[in-house]
Amino acid sequence: MKRLAGLSALALIITSTSGCGWIWGENGYFRDRGSDYLSARQTAPMKLPADVEAKRLDPLLPVPQQIRDSDVQGEYEVPRPQALTVAANVSDFSLQNSGDSSWLVAQRVPAEVWPGARQFFEDGGFRIVDERPQTGEFSTDWQRFDALSSSMQSRLTGRVGGLDSNTETRVHVRLEPGVQRNTSEIFVVSAQRPAGSNADVPFTERSVNKTLDAALLDELQASLTRSVEQGGSVSLLAGRDFDAPNRVALSQDGNGNPILNLSTDFDRAWSGVGRSLRMADLRVDDINRTLGVYYVNLAEGPQRNNEKPGFFKRMFGGSEDKAAIEARAERYQVRLTAVGDTVQVTVEKDINTVAPADVARKVLDMIQENLG
Repeated sequence: MKRLAGLSALALIITSTSGCGWIWGENGYFRDRGSDYLSARQTAPMKLPADVEAKRLDPLLPVPQQIRDSDVQGEYEVPRPQALTVAANVSDFSLQNSGDSSWLVAQRVPAEVWPGARQFFEDGGFRIVDERPQTGEFSTDWQRFDALSSSMQSRLTGRVGGLDSNTETRVHVRLEPGVQRNTSEIFVVSAQRPAGSNADVPFTERSVNKTLDAALLDELQASLTRSVEQGGSVSLLAGRDFDAPNRVALSQDGNGNPILNLSTDFDRAWSGVGRSLRMADLRVDDINRTLGVYYVNLAEGPQRNNEKPGFFKRMFGGSEDKAAIEARAERYQVRLTAVGDTVQVTVEKDINTVAPADVARKVLDMIQENLG
């Protein structure tokens, strides 16, 4: 009945206003005022009394001299502005410098940058021997310059000194979350030693070969930019190793409630669980990073970007739809708790009530399946 009444009211409004000139006509309230300036007339300048001293008054909005002929009658259509030209050097990847330090800033989260950065060094002939995705770091083996790929040698030759068959080099790459949200910062530091030496030269905060590090960052930027321009995209599957825990184990607490134990720090666990929930198509209605809680609704599909009901749905069926959603809602909290060197993931009905064991196990199984 409400819906019929709403439709009738809308039809009445449209019918009553479609033919009324007092609303839309030339003299209507909502008439087009775009050409009103053509009938404007200049008034005499303001005059002050003779006994008043004042500064000179200049017009705040002077009328330009080169304007359309005021004698022309009729409507005047303002031309559409020209489209803005996008600068060609705008990129998702940019080099930054501060003093002696250089780094690469990416407009992407570390999990998305990790596969591309790793692939760049592997394609260049670097042998990765120490890889720690949980901390966003990897290191290459000691190698002579002639052990790199021919393309990498050609790109570095002439730009970097100190690279020859008498020297061995290794590189340490570190990815960190950027200062701005959803960005990454990539740092490259190299170490060198005489060829054939067994000395364990540690990586230092300051590079021993700044030109090499700068050249590698420059080439990495070009490689990542080309990948984006060629339509390359990083899937969640490609970046899952970055925030995947070292070990994932499903167990029970003393009361028999399922618990998912993640051997990682809280930041990586939070990122990994959020990614797993998206991959499992679970609807996340809200999050609270401070409390370590994802609020999920098992009765609905995943929340899509810019998801909004249509006009008629909001006007006539919004309240009923909302009531129906609330009636069938299955709301739970996926809670992350740091315990020593691990993070425990549990499922609760609310802060004081644990979820039924079968529901908790179902949710934790989906998270575990998409974590590793």
